[in-house]
Amino acid sequence: MTEFDFFQLLDYAGVAVFAATGALAASRKQLDIIGFLFLASLTGIGGGTLRDVLLDRLPIFWIEDGLYLGVTAGIAALLFFTARYVEYRYRLLLWLDAAGLSAYCVLGAHIGMEAGISAPAAIVAGIMTATFGGMLRDVVSGEPTVLMSREIYITAALSGAAAFVALSSGGVDPVISAAVAIALAFVIRGGALQFGWKLPAYGHLPGRPAAGQMGASSRAKATSDE
Repeated sequence: MTEFDFFQLLDYAGVAVFAATGALAASRKQLDIIGFLFLASLTGIGGGTLRDVLLDRLPIFWIEDGLYLGVTAGIAALLFFTARYVEYRYRLLLWLDAAGLSAYCVLGAHIGMEAGISAPAAIVAGIMTATFGGMLRDVVSGEPTVLMSREIYITAALSGAAAFVALSSGGVDPVISAAVAIALAFVIRGGALQFGWKLPAYGHLPGRPAAGQMGASSRAKATSDE
């Protein structure tokens, strides 16, 4: 398999896995087939669309190659008829999302490097490619988005994208670099899912009220002053 074939396959796989998470989200909301198609497509191509727009890669990948939409439609139709037989659909959604994130953070970084942007910008391209589709899925379907929780998510995409850029820049074969980076991102995200790994959270200074408490005390003072 050539390098081009590997990354092309990785692209299709990332779209398919993310489309599956969109379709599973639709199943949890008991939507019709159009809802399945919409959420699967939105999730599958959302991150790559943002990447292509920012990198000025025109035409956008799914407009140039209609097979991507075929993949999302096929996944949506398959899960419309089979998702009801899957137990623990939300758990499956999270693990498929972890797989999609791991593949797409590397693919996005690779495309960024191919476009000739700087290494930090390529890492950011990888993060956006890996997270934007899932964020759209969660917002549209009304699911709590992991981007706004303490759960490790962006960190996994950052680690995978950074590892790929570092290895590739160091002369390691791109396919090997991608395999190592994908594994790293999946281990980090999988550890967060399995063991509840979290990064330290911001905390207010001792003796100072938290944001909600501060708002309440301010409102109470304003009422007493009236």
